[in-house]
Amino acid sequence: MKVYVVNAFTKEKFGGNPAAVVPLQEWLSDDLMQHIAAQHNLAETAYIVAKGNEYQIRWFTPTVEVDLCGHATLASAHVLFNYLNYDGDKIVFHSKSGPLHITKMNEGRIMLDFPGNAPVETSTVKAIEEGLKVKPLAVYISTFDYMVLLENQEAIENLSPDFKILAQVPSRGVIATAKGNESDFVSRCFFPQSGIDEDPVTGSAHTVTVPYWAKKLGKSKLSAIQLSKRKGYLDCELAGDRVLMIGNAVTYLVGDILI
Repeated sequence: MKVYVVNAFTKEKFGGNPAAVVPLQEWLSDDLMQHIAAQHNLAETAYIVAKGNEYQIRWFTPTVEVDLCGHATLASAHVLFNYLNYDGDKIVFHSKSGPLHITKMNEGRIMLDFPGNAPVETSTVKAIEEGLKVKPLAVYISTFDYMVLLENQEAIENLSPDFKILAQVPSRGVIATAKGNESDFVSRCFFPQSGIDEDPVTGSAHTVTVPYWAKKLGKSKLSAIQLSKRKGYLDCELAGDRVLMIGNAVTYLVGDILI
């Protein structure tokens, strides 16, 4: 099997979020796909299988399968457009979260069209405060994750979580966000429950943060930076109940998996 490692939401060879993409003729067993993802030890390994003119997609962290992943979807589209002779500028991926629409844009950019996941304010969770070592201004919950609002970008940058405590939060993970200095908003994302202490760039988290910040700032088009060490840059738009995310991708590795 071929494998492609692609850095998503970046123009830099060592920036963004690396994802492994494995194109398949047919699905492998869940156990084998999980073993391969664990071997890669990246935030996500995406598997894609052609379905007529469209594709099915599944995503695995080193420890679990997840229902939605943005950066590995961007990476998969990058592979189709650049290596697998995909004829066209639009792709439909069928996933556990429904159809995901992809559009090839200019200058190597790719747009993801994902279902929005507007968060709802909720009471704080003790493990969030103890795990992040800060008291959030507010706590919200979405389908997959908790989202916490902090005072400013510096508070996001200074986070040094206790991941053992944060792993006790009953969700996929925790998104921390604040208004940005050079962008409309910033974030960091922590998923120790899913085998990823800090995810470098998280497309699915922006289906949560974009609806929040669009309402908060009173505009539909937003710039976002995820402030991991590798950093990720997204241009986002709230379009009704959908979230559009635009980013670049860079190939790091093309290889063979020998099973």
